[in-house]
Amino acid sequence: MILFPAIDLKEGLAVRLQQGDMARATVFHRDPAAQAHVFETQGFEHLHVVDLDGAFAGKSMNGAAVERILKTVSMCVQLGGGIRDVAAIEGWLAKGVNRVIIGTAAVRNPALVKEAARNFPKKIAVGLDARDGKVAVEGWAETSELSALDIARRFEDAGVAAIIYTDVARDGMLKGLNLDATIELAEAISIPVIASGGLASIDDIKAMLEPRAKKLAGAIAGRALYDGRLDAAAALKLIKQAKR
Repeated sequence: MILFPAIDLKEGLAVRLQQGDMARATVFHRDPAAQAHVFETQGFEHLHVVDLDGAFAGKSMNGAAVERILKTVSMCVQLGGGIRDVAAIEGWLAKGVNRVIIGTAAVRNPALVKEAARNFPKKIAVGLDARDGKVAVEGWAETSELSALDIARRFEDAGVAAIIYTDVARDGMLKGLNLDATIELAEAISIPVIASGGLASIDDIKAMLEPRAKKLAGAIAGRALYDGRLDAAAALKLIKQAKR
């Protein structure tokens, strides 16, 4: 299991939202690259970055901040937010992003995901953000009529590296991961699934390591790491021990 610390970018700052609401943003670091360095020194090897402004705009809006992160750390970085065409995917992979996350375009333009996954093996993930079981798009501002499973099944044989499943209602709320829904999705498809939204404490890490969650590939931690509810060293130690 991989634990991804998250950096969400808004107007060049590292923030956390509550339930995807841009009006409910808390600034946790004014220098996202410095925050990435903190995570690296804590022992994390992977990083989850989202361009929040980009998700709403449909194009990269925090490119300079992302590039500073890439130059500052040697972690494996996965990036999402406003990536809607092949040129954007190619551009970020060329700059050193290890994995590109496609969200809205996976709903609106599934052919893009399939083409990208074919051209860039193991470099494309699909971000499925669910509100009441239906996938939200355009920076979570709109809700589609499709379920996460409906969309995930489109990409079963496309070569997608991972599905990142976020429960929007829990995101930033520290209520714990929605493991039941995430595990249900993971058991219905062959693509690795990463849990996101609401990770609150070491108890979530322990739950992720239980046998029933064995199909899950990882989890994303945000606010709990920033406010100290989740101790990075303790979490990484648990995960390391579970691999033995």
